[in-house]
Amino acid sequence: MHLIIKASGEGAGYVSHLLAKNPNNLYDRTDKGVRVRMVYTKVGEQETEVLIHAEPDPVDLVRGTPDGYDITQYINDREFVTSSLFCSYIRSALGTALNGKPKEDYTQWVDHVFELELTFGPVASDLPDRMVEELFSVLGYDVAMERGESAYSFDLKNRSTVRHITLRGKQTIQQALRQLFLLIPVLDNYKHYFISEDEIDKIIRYGEGWLDTHPLKELIVRRTLHFAELIRTYERKHGASTVEDAGTAQAGMRDGNRERPLNSVSETLGHDGAGEDRVAETKAETDMDTTDTATDTATATDTRALSSDTAPVRLNELRYRAITDIVASLPNKRRIVDMGAGEGKLSARLAYIPGVEMIAAVEPSGQSRLRAKERFARLQDRDGVKAVPEVMLGSLFYFDEQMQYMDVMILCEVIEHVEEYRLDRIMDTILNEYRPEVLLVTTPNKEYNEVYEMEQKQLRHQDHRFEWTREQFSMRCAHWAEKSDYAYGISGIGEHKEGFGQPTQLVKFSRRKEEQA
Repeated sequence: MHLIIKASGEGAGYVSHLLAKNPNNLYDRTDKGVRVRMVYTKVGEQETEVLIHAEPDPVDLVRGTPDGYDITQYINDREFVTSSLFCSYIRSALGTALNGKPKEDYTQWVDHVFELELTFGPVASDLPDRMVEELFSVLGYDVAMERGESAYSFDLKNRSTVRHITLRGKQTIQQALRQLFLLIPVLDNYKHYFISEDEIDKIIRYGEGWLDTHPLKELIVRRTLHFAELIRTYERKHGASTVEDAGTAQAGMRDGNRERPLNSVSETLGHDGAGEDRVAETKAETDMDTTDTATDTATATDTRALSSDTAPVRLNELRYRAITDIVASLPNKRRIVDMGAGEGKLSARLAYIPGVEMIAAVEPSGQSRLRAKERFARLQDRDGVKAVPEVMLGSLFYFDEQMQYMDVMILCEVIEHVEEYRLDRIMDTILNEYRPEVLLVTTPNKEYNEVYEMEQKQLRHQDHRFEWTREQFSMRCAHWAEKSDYAYGISGIGEHKEGFGQPTQLVKFSRRKEEQA
């Protein structure tokens, strides 16, 4: 993780004084397991360039976390990518420049506008290129992005969310750094620390002079604060987080639901939040149904309103309704398996269906299982609950005889998180060895991405391995049914658009009568 600041033109030689770092000395500090170095690669009256590099201890990054028993906690990008971690690492080194308080002899250069070139990365962001560009271009920067070359034989580069970003424009050192310190965490959309009202003060301080007129102000505020209560506090103190009053609001940037945070590009564009609580490493946000934090990083809003007086319904909510309606209509539904249950939101809905006696919420992620247990504990003795779900450790990749011959098995937004070549074997196990009476599977409809104005090869979630068109999904379902003697029917969930279908595809596999006999 690094940042390169290159200043050109009059006064470029004074940049070192604004940064309060002697170009003849190597700045090399280690604090709390993080080594930060600053080195000047060019120093002159007309051009100065400085490289800032941070190197954290990967073990310290995960030490003391809830998943301390799980080796997979070490498999992450936090030690490499430029994120809120990086900003916190280098803040003390750049404190003088951020505060605009160099030695008195150089204060006149604080407000001096330099020709700047700012290069930073790698940045892992779920935002599409056009939105990354818009975040900075409205501030007067020319934006260039590069993705690293790869030696893999498969097409990884076009799917990668990791980019190196270069900004070129005229700006003061102080303002440029403040913009980066606010927008880099927005790009990454991850905060490694507890988010309190201090974060509101940071928005005001670093956003002074440019944020109020930024057309993506709402996105910036919501991805900075994350939680609905903090966003409401910000809006009470400083007005709405949109720039609509200034006539620069962007159509479609607001989801119509002020009770939840707008954390991801998928929400910004109205995307399907496919599989969000099946991803082990997620970012917390406010859960609509409970007061505890959830891990839905990309829960979408369906654009169809229930009536003219009600807010739009999130697509995730529509999926849950569709599944629970189908299960409720089944004659046999005593025993249910929710495979890839995440934090148990769907399982908790199924608990209220009359006739249900047992729900197995199967999930491989330890952190998600803990949160599911907390959710299910609140169902104890609650009116209307027919069966409190049981949390189970399990995976699609390992056979578990406990899940054989169930009445219903559900894979809600799960299969797209599995490598495509592995699906035939998984479906063979489910339909020929587990043999549930009914299997329900949902997955995104790739064609609908065009309705969301997504880039051609963009996927709705960074963890998706694939997304299928309606024809592709139909062909795979036919193949699986043929190999297993199941009948099937495909339907859709969400608002229908002519030529594109619906945002979510749903298939219901039913074991044939002679098989059940």
